[in-house]
Amino acid sequence: MAKIHPLSDVQSQNIGESTTIWQYCVVLKDAIIGNHCNINCQVFIENDVKIGNFVTIKPGVQIWDGVTLEDHVFIGPNVTFTNDLIPRSKQYPEVFERTTIQKGASIGANATIIAGNTIGEYALIGAGSVVTKDIPPFTVWFGNPAKQKGTIDEKGIITYL
Repeated sequence: MAKIHPLSDVQSQNIGESTTIWQYCVVLKDAIIGNHCNINCQVFIENDVKIGNFVTIKPGVQIWDGVTLEDHVFIGPNVTFTNDLIPRSKQYPEVFERTTIQKGASIGANATIIAGNTIGEYALIGAGSVVTKDIPPFTVWFGNPAKQKGTIDEKGIITYL
């Protein structure tokens, strides 16, 4: 059974077992959240969002329509996702861009992930980075724009270029 703080607005019935959703979160009705996730305080999750199992989302994150987080993903505090490459007030695209964060990937605090990109399995995005293109699996990226700085294995051991 999921643990949902009473000060959150969780409209979705698709919340997995042993998932915890802390206070001041909003989860819209069509969102899907897997098992054993930890959704920290002040997180907003839109409708067309899929979150796998064992995912951690730190405070201050908004997960917009079109974003998929696979199993064992870590999203640091205040990470920013986008889903519209040409945003205009009260004008919406027919379809929002799709962004996928693959299994085991980690995104550091305050990173920005531009819509339509895939971050590969176990990749690591450094804090404050701006991701403007697809990121290959098992690589380390940081900067603005983010550039590859090394490789990483499943255990988190980094080899710098």
